[in-house]
Amino acid sequence: MTPELHPEDYDALATFRYELRKFLSFSKRALAAEAELTPEQYEALLALKAFSSSTGLSIGDLSERLQVKHHTAVSLVDKLEQLQFVHREQGTADRRQVFVTLTPAGSRVLAKVAVLHRREMRIRSPEMIEALLRLRK
Repeated sequence: MTPELHPEDYDALATFRYELRKFLSFSKRALAAEAELTPEQYEALLALKAFSSSTGLSIGDLSERLQVKHHTAVSLVDKLEQLQFVHREQGTADRRQVFVTLTPAGSRVLAKVAVLHRREMRIRSPEMIEALLRLRK
């Protein structure tokens, strides 16, 4: 049986999604204005910075982190490589694997827009956290 939701649960869910939409709207505008990146490209750069090892992140791991199909991750990497923001290299142990790393240019553009995102998250986070805490009750 599904647990009963109360009006305050709906309010918390709606508030969280509203704040999330505002943040994503900010993100889309900031990425276009500051770096000419799509949100998906930014997420890929962020995942590479946060989760790669010294050898980089495999395309498979990147697709998992982004929750996209393998071919979508490949397309993202193709575009980021054209922009010279990432470098890809074939695996040494398994040549079927491809590893992706950030280039210095990719690191610079990521840092530029990540600072803006961190600032915006600091503005948005109190409402988002409050909504999440209300849902835990």
